[in-house]
Amino acid sequence: MNIPYVFWLVPLASLCALIMAWYFFKSMMKESEGTERMKEIAGFVRAGAMAYLKQQYKVVSIIFIIICIIFAFMSYVLNVQNPWVPFAFLTGGIFSGLCGFFGMKTATYASARTANAVGKGLNRGLKIAFRSGAVMGLVVVGLALLDIAIWFVILSAFYEGEDTALVTITTTMLTFGMGASTQALFARVGGGIYTKAADVGADLVGKVEENIPEDDPRNPATIADNVGDNVGDVAGMGADLYESYCGSILSAAALGAMAFGINSEMQLKAVIAPMLIAAVGIFLSLIGIFIVRTKDNATMRELLHSLNLGTNVSAVLIAIASFVILYLLKIDNWIGVSFSVISGLIAGVVIGAATEFYTSQSYGPTKSIAKSSQTGSATVIIKGISTGMISTMVPVITISVAVIASYLCANGFDMSLNSASISKGLYGIGIAAVGMLSTLGITLATDAYGPIADNAGGNAEMCELGEDIRKRTDALDALGNTTAATGKGFAIGSAALTALALLASYIEEIKINMIRAVNEGTVYFDNIGNVFNPNNADLLDFINYFQVNLINPKVLIGIFIGAMSAFIFSGITMGAVGRAAGAMVEEVRRQFKEIKGILEGKATPDYERCIQISTRSALHEMILPSLLAIAIPVIVGLILGVSGVLGLLIGGMSTGFTLAIFMANAGGAWDNAKKMIEEGHYGGKGSACHKAAIVGDTVGDPFKDTSGPSLNILIKLMSMVSIVMAGLTVAMI
Repeated sequence: MNIPYVFWLVPLASLCALIMAWYFFKSMMKESEGTERMKEIAGFVRAGAMAYLKQQYKVVSIIFIIICIIFAFMSYVLNVQNPWVPFAFLTGGIFSGLCGFFGMKTATYASARTANAVGKGLNRGLKIAFRSGAVMGLVVVGLALLDIAIWFVILSAFYEGEDTALVTITTTMLTFGMGASTQALFARVGGGIYTKAADVGADLVGKVEENIPEDDPRNPATIADNVGDNVGDVAGMGADLYESYCGSILSAAALGAMAFGINSEMQLKAVIAPMLIAAVGIFLSLIGIFIVRTKDNATMRELLHSLNLGTNVSAVLIAIASFVILYLLKIDNWIGVSFSVISGLIAGVVIGAATEFYTSQSYGPTKSIAKSSQTGSATVIIKGISTGMISTMVPVITISVAVIASYLCANGFDMSLNSASISKGLYGIGIAAVGMLSTLGITLATDAYGPIADNAGGNAEMCELGEDIRKRTDALDALGNTTAATGKGFAIGSAALTALALLASYIEEIKINMIRAVNEGTVYFDNIGNVFNPNNADLLDFINYFQVNLINPKVLIGIFIGAMSAFIFSGITMGAVGRAAGAMVEEVRRQFKEIKGILEGKATPDYERCIQISTRSALHEMILPSLLAIAIPVIVGLILGVSGVLGLLIGGMSTGFTLAIFMANAGGAWDNAKKMIEEGHYGGKGSACHKAAIVGDTVGDPFKDTSGPSLNILIKLMSMVSIVMAGLTVAMI
């Protein structure tokens, strides 16, 4: 296979991203970390975060080794899987873990430097926090494209000359997407449990019971809370969006190989097109990163505008660049496919704007939640749940419109529903997901910026830097809550598009495995006894063969199980946070009672004990929900077959997407309503309204930082597992 020269832009862009990430990291490290006390607090947080991550990676490594052994057995003994699968799975997990590690390492060094910098101006603090967040964004896109490029080159050389080479290559590469998704789920769930256990314990006992400020050094859970911001919102988010980014590119590439299979030259162009769009997106994200700046007396709206400006400029530039890339590649219907990319970009911007509207202090929904605190915590919770439910409407309609638009644009508005039309339409959906994530370099920077600003505020509080400094860090922190919610909405929206594209990839993987079985002597018969030949079958033939329709009870059962999976998963992770938070509350109460002089500032709390509770709880509780996400598709495939799995993926995708949006937005709105009161509204800090809002925020913590964002990984991981286990499912037909 002759790889075109333009492909080498992909590894070049990845190296450029990694170099710029290193540059931003070194620039941040040159800044002063402040006073000795600030350095000490930052050191505690850094040590706790690294200790947790080390323990998490040990547990995950054991699970990865077990899964790799299972894959090796399936590949080399049962011969129901591609022999590259164990290796691809492993590299996906390793690179995903590296993203979390590098991002968290940067964040733990940046928080004190941000707190110190805001003393010299709000813009300087924003610049340090945002560019430190950009390290995460650039590491994610850089390592993802590097991994994709390496595997594409290796597999292209290995399958040189085969008729179905590109189909085999792209479906095999989806395997390392499963590795990334598996690592991401452990990171998201474990980090989310860790951070929310500490956060809930610190808030309920410190703020509500003892009436001391957030991040007060007298609170034993405050260091664990700051550690949690890093392991959950930085390491977890980095691993999460690494797998989202990889999944969108790989699914689009696999659909390109399927849609243009009759023309090998066009097929190759369709496969590398999403990689090139992502590569150019790196360069254009860098432009957006350098645009972000603000003035020292900026309001919340002005701070939001400065971040949105950088993101929107990058989005406009990538929209223009997509036309150029697809024109130069001379892909069939390049104009229509370009509009598919733009539909994904627009969907991302709309979802971001909707999330901002429902979670920012500047708009009505969050203000109404703050106002409801006047009648107690119950009305705060009712109003927050209501807001979260209503907030699902815009993202769901947006994704629906994007799906229709990208489908029709890519297939030339062909409504005939023949196999060729459907395949090209599905390619449009896949490449729309790439468009949505093409500016991930800057989008993830706005997300990772949030926990850095939060920790900067914590450092300022614990080091008693003064009201002016704390006011500036609070402004950056409140902005971070909104950008974090926007980032979660972005990730969830892209998950819906990617998961939809992966449905077609699953059928293609089933086809490959059936062809392999036929070549080994297996004969398949349809439901009326005729021989079914997978070599000559198209997409619709397979859908008919497996009776994928709503009359088939296997499909219906799969849909119900998929919908149930989203709720079971959320229930388990919410329960895990509750148990871990309960242990933290008891420990904080014990220390206040038994260690005399803590509240007077005459004794030092046992921070280490709280860190140990969060660490132990997170490592123990993350295993069940993560393994459940892997086990359910396998069990459904073995019992209900292909039609049941497709039902499972449809039910999980639709329910998981809607539930994730609801939980993320409700949690973000509760958090910012609390911060709005802390700024002096409705009685301010310590008032009855403040305590009611804290209860709402406490309920919202696992919503927005544990269960909600983990659901977008769940729906993609179930798709990835189904694809990887397709050989075993076929063996049971």
